[in-house]
Amino acid sequence: MRALAVFIMRGRVQATLVVAGCAALPLLYWLGAAAGCLVLLRRGLKDALGVLALGILPALVWWLKFDDPRVLLVLLGSSTLALVLRASESWVRTLLVSVALGVVYSVVLGAAFRPQIEALAQELVKILPLALGDLYQKLSVDERARLAALIAPVLTGLIAALLQVVSVLSLILGRYWQALLYNPGGFGREFRSIRIPAGPAMLLLACMVVGPNFGTQMAMLTPLCSVPLVFAGLALIHGLVAQKRLSKFWVVGVYVTLVLFMQLIYPLLVVLAIVDGLIDFRGRLASKDADNANGEG
Repeated sequence: MRALAVFIMRGRVQATLVVAGCAALPLLYWLGAAAGCLVLLRRGLKDALGVLALGILPALVWWLKFDDPRVLLVLLGSSTLALVLRASESWVRTLLVSVALGVVYSVVLGAAFRPQIEALAQELVKILPLALGDLYQKLSVDERARLAALIAPVLTGLIAALLQVVSVLSLILGRYWQALLYNPGGFGREFRSIRIPAGPAMLLLACMVVGPNFGTQMAMLTPLCSVPLVFAGLALIHGLVAQKRLSKFWVVGVYVTLVLFMQLIYPLLVVLAIVDGLIDFRGRLASKDADNANGEG
């Protein structure tokens, strides 16, 4: 990875080759987005504009020729987040902006993949009686209709949230490369300190829980608002492990269980981030460790 980062920063031609080349390949577009983030974070928009403009061309081809806007969305979205991070030096603000980015993704994906999403939603409606069992039978006709109407927006939100996650991960990789080349160890300290304060955390929770009550289309907010909280939850785990000098086995275990049992670990990370916003686990542990340093060694 370091060799690739060095190659990207060697010059504009090399950076353009990586961004445009990866954007042309469907499975590597996230790597091109990360390269664009690196150039933006290090050199700013003025120097990165030419690189990104040429990288956008193959992304446009994917959209116009193959009806796939995802490459363009991730490239532009991660670049937007990189600009926010460069200007604000705040990961919390950047993660919160990613929610607005996810809403844009939802609108574009809803327009581009409406027939496919509606067809999938209809298939899911058919299996709801089997999936919910007796609970579905207890629902009234209106409640069943409302549940069926929520499926398509939630599916759109889930796809948009996946692209939102990819955009944030591309930015994380670009930031990691920047620290690797110019500030070794800086990214780890920066990431471990991420903590969404109580106010924004409760606002995200309210949008997740209450949003669907304001219309079926608002149901897409539930997965979108969970993304910043999940990254904050992961940052909490990293921070506690580093603070208590525990084995990296714990971090690896979290990621392995997240992959294997996502339906369980994902909401747990959301809850941890919300509670951390209220309690500040790392701050309390740091204060406790400072109190213990009473001159006895």
